[in-house]
Amino acid sequence: MSRERQHVTWTDVGRMVRTLLVQLPRDYDNIMVITRGGMVPACLISERTNIRNILCAAVVFYEGSQQKYEEPMFVQFPPDDHVKGRRVLVIDDVWDTGSTIVAVRDRLRAAGATAEVCVLHYKPARSRFPGDKPDYYAEETDGWIVYPWDPDLPLP
Repeated sequence: MSRERQHVTWTDVGRMVRTLLVQLPRDYDNIMVITRGGMVPACLISERTNIRNILCAAVVFYEGSQQKYEEPMFVQFPPDDHVKGRRVLVIDDVWDTGSTIVAVRDRLRAAGATAEVCVLHYKPARSRFPGDKPDYYAEETDGWIVYPWDPDLPLP
């Protein structure tokens, strides 16, 4: 099934981040960035909210566009004692199937953190988690998102 490509510009990213900033509380102890797609939005949100403590989650489900693993493979994740009792904002670029971001959120909660999810794009039609969605998102879409940091795009 071919989905229409939706090209997102840096101006679009700035607009979406501003939309998220209006929604977000400011009382988080940490940001948990999901690599790699969440790195740019997490940095922009961190700078504007002054949340300096950024943790990293590297999770593998896919290689290219094909799912490789049934269960998440956590390549990088902080120890439980770094998140226990803390309010953590989990940031990624897109909630597509939701598998990666839900795995990270649920692992944080199991470690004793209060975790909320923030993404630029939410794709409800593709989500594998009916009744669950990001706590904060800028836009809904069904398209294939091409962000300005996509490796196939030339650098400005």
